[in-house]
This record gives sequence, structure tokens and C-alpha cells, in this order.
Amino acid sequence: MSEYLIPTASAETEFTEKRSRFIGHVWPVEEEAQARAYIEQTKKKYHDARHNCWCYVIRSGGVVRYSDDGEPQGTAGQPMLGVFQKEGVENFCCVVTRYFGGVLLGAGGLTRAYGRSAKDALDAAGISVVRPWTAVEVGCPYPFFERLKLELPPLHGLEGEHAFGANITFRALLPQGSEEAFAQRLRELSAGGFAPRVTGTQWKAVPREAAE
Repeated sequence: MSEYLIPTASAETEFTEKRSRFIGHVWPVEEEAQARAYIEQTKKKYHDARHNCWCYVIRSGGVVRYSDDGEPQGTAGQPMLGVFQKEGVENFCCVVTRYFGGVLLGAGGLTRAYGRSAKDALDAAGISVVRPWTAVEVGCPYPFFERLKLELPPLHGLEGEHAFGANITFRALLPQGSEEAFAQRLRELSAGGFAPRVTGTQWKAVPREAAE
């Protein structure tokens, strides 16, 4: 199973185009039922809106769905979906609510507005990378604790849940392939006094900018 991209969080954005209000919503989801629930919740919340257009992609099973919800065919759901496909984002649900302002936008104007709303919402949500990490732990004396934490950023590693007793059980998640580099740094710091132990593999979502 390879790494993939998801929205980091849920988000909502809004802008006005020729008096029409466009409210964009994005949520991370893992199942189609979750996506459907968000769509229904949004339709109820904005029941007085002219349109609640939507799209979602569920990685498991390769599910891809979208709806123009009464807008001219191809002017809403597909442009919204295209925003996420361009970024390679999966496991999301996006709904764009439109309150019609009385001015027709035309097919091109609608396509741009719905695409912009989806993009604004995704930008606000952020993008995270879901990938496998190598979980490691190492027993170390307290004086080494802060120094060990400084070894993680150069490797794009993440702190885990440490345990504190007579010594510290320092836990971290490392990008796969960086285990030996981390072990080498620990050997150098401790003059061979301690070394990390691999405890397993963990799938975790991390903001894309932190994972690169």
C-alpha cells in the first residue's frame, strides 16, 4: 500500500461572484457513508440555497461520485472534482453551496466559480500525506532527551509518546529508510551507549509540508 494524500482537516470558505454566494466545504472521510452524511447535513443546513453541488472520492474501492445539483451539466461537480484530482487528494467530500444572486454567470463563469470554491476550501483545509512510518524507541538518560529531539527534524521524523521513569523511553516515528541514519547519530551521541529499537510500522497522516 503506497502513500496517499487527504485533506488535513475540515474547512469552510466563502466568496461572492456577481451577487451569488459560494460557500465551499471540505471534509476528510474514509467511507462513502460519511460522505453521504456530510452532503445531507449540508443540504439541510442550507435548505434555502439554490444549489448544493458535491463530489467525493473514497480510496477504498475507487469510488468517485459528483453532482451538479441542478446547475448546467458539467459546470459544478466535475470542476470541483478536478481540483482534488489535480492535487492527487483522495478520501474527501466537498460540497459547494450557491445562493443565486440574480445574475447569470454562464457556463464558463459557473465552472470557474465552483472550481475556485473547491480550491479555496481545500487550501484552507490543507493537504496531508498518509504513509507508513517506522516506529522506534530508545532508552536514554534524561540529559540526552532534548538532544535526541533535535535529531528528528533533519530526518523528517516525528516525536511519539515518551515514557518517563528512571530513564526515558524515547519514542519516535521515522520515514521508512531513515532508520540507520538515526541509529548512527545515536551511536555517535552516546559513544555507542544506546541504540534505537524498531517496534513496528504505523500509518499516520502528516501535513505535506512537514513530511517533505
